[in-house]
Amino acid sequence: MSQQTPNRAVEDAVPAGARIVGIDVARALAVFGMFTVHLGVGAIGLLPDDPAEIVHGIARGRSSALFAFLAGVSLALVSGRSQPLAGQPLHRLRLRLLVRATILIVLGALLDVLGTRVAVILAYYGGYFVLALPLLRLRAPALAATAAAIWLVGPQASFVLRGLLGTSDYPQSSVDGPLDFLLTGYYPAFTFMAFVVAGMAVGRLDLSAGRVRAWLAGVGLGLVTLGYGGSWLALHPLGGLERLTHALSPAAAAGQAQTDLAYQQMVREWVSEQIGSLHGRVPTDTPLWLLVASPHSGTSFEIAGAVGAALLVLVACLVAADFLGAVCYPLAAAGAMALTVYVGHIVVIALIGAAPEDTAPFRLELFLVGALAFATLWRLLLGRGPLERGVSWASTVAADAAAPPDQPRR
Repeated sequence: MSQQTPNRAVEDAVPAGARIVGIDVARALAVFGMFTVHLGVGAIGLLPDDPAEIVHGIARGRSSALFAFLAGVSLALVSGRSQPLAGQPLHRLRLRLLVRATILIVLGALLDVLGTRVAVILAYYGGYFVLALPLLRLRAPALAATAAAIWLVGPQASFVLRGLLGTSDYPQSSVDGPLDFLLTGYYPAFTFMAFVVAGMAVGRLDLSAGRVRAWLAGVGLGLVTLGYGGSWLALHPLGGLERLTHALSPAAAAGQAQTDLAYQQMVREWVSEQIGSLHGRVPTDTPLWLLVASPHSGTSFEIAGAVGAALLVLVACLVAADFLGAVCYPLAAAGAMALTVYVGHIVVIALIGAAPEDTAPFRLELFLVGALAFATLWRLLLGRGPLERGVSWASTVAADAAAPPDQPRR
């Protein structure tokens, strides 16, 4: 299964005039990164093979991480920004988020039934929102500390628990149950909640301040260096890749010496392929897997690099939105209705029977142009996206029924 997805189901509590355009632009880039992964390298028509592979490689894994990160930013925005909500407003928001989580889980299940090659993230997102509910009252420092704890502990705890449980097979659908959601799925909460909570910490900051943006860019660059650079250092100069190759070779498993250079090279290439084709978590046969930082590996190295990349993308989009203004409108429109665009693109993939292995030049470009045109026209003529409008209405009605505004609960 191919793996990326969206997250724009939570920000409707922010008044339209108070929207941060740069966040919508970043969300659109995450959506389009997902398009790139789901449609495959062969769908890129404007680039030759090698650059197309590079673009696809950059999008893979980082797009889903950016989605989760921006979901956290949105949660911080709707829960009071720098001043977290409390009392009845917070109670009503939690009710609304629970309804939205339920809708996302149902939508994810329905999209899964379509039988595409996409690992749909919506059900996971619904679960992330539920797990984030107890954190809505926290301020930026406490959220940052929580994200750091998940980053440091989550991947290692997942490795140990999965080893004890003996889980090895990948799920046959996007999510098969609570165990998939927490540990064994394509976007397990044990690692992906680090992205969500890190985004919540950032959303508590004044993102319009130049000093804050510069600080976030510096932190992002540092995390990219720590994550990807640290993994490279551990795997190559420090010999982690050689030890991993030796640990996984059939000869080593049989207690035999690896003396054939051709055989060693074959095993090394096989291990490299395995590192590049993970699906949400690393195997549990050796702790050396925790040194990799490849997309969807779910290691501490990958989390650090992906959070750093998300910070850099967010800052760049905030600055671009300020300087380019109306030029960013199509991207901002797509980002403001990312749930609609995401669901729509999976439906189209199902209708045309597209797969990541297809060789269909310019298919990606057609999807992008179509999404931009649809989102721009819809927002100009009708405002909020159709699914965003429906989710907002359902969550508001449910919250009013459970806790009417004029009858606050004690």
